[in-house]
Amino acid sequence: MESNTEVLVAWRSGLSGWDALVDRYSRLVWSVPRSFRLSPSDAADVYQCTWLCLAEHLTRLRAPEHLGSWLVRTASRQSIAVLRARGREVSYDLWEPVSVLPPPDEVAITNDRQRRLWAALTTLTERCQRLLRIAAHSPELSYAQVADALGMKVGSVGSTRRRCLSDLRRKVEGLR
Repeated sequence: MESNTEVLVAWRSGLSGWDALVDRYSRLVWSVPRSFRLSPSDAADVYQCTWLCLAEHLTRLRAPEHLGSWLVRTASRQSIAVLRARGREVSYDLWEPVSVLPPPDEVAITNDRQRRLWAALTTLTERCQRLLRIAAHSPELSYAQVADALGMKVGSVGSTRRRCLSDLRRKVEGLR
């Protein structure tokens, strides 16, 4: 497998390399808008914009070995921009009548669980939050891809994830 530097040099010199980059990082880039819970069409927009930004900035990348991290940061910024723009829009779907509602006690229990989980998640370190989001939304990614995206060593991904999950469990239990 060629390194990012080799692929970028090949692409810059007019040889094929773009497909190799897309193949290598496609699932990682898709995982970011999915972790922000964007709609499929918004996620597709973020995905395309991220690759467009890479094409526009490819000659200015100083550290090709950190390309995964760059792609995650770019996709995150794009996702946040979409969320901000969508926050100003009014969805007409909200005005559609709901045919079947779950019982109120189920809604209350589910809302309480979600509230505790998200409250606990926000108290974790940024590194833990990012790692757990990627693990939850893209479990198919290899440790090497996750490590590259987060700028950490491959050997520490599993133990860091276990530690983060353990901290999250303790914090969720503490919020009861």
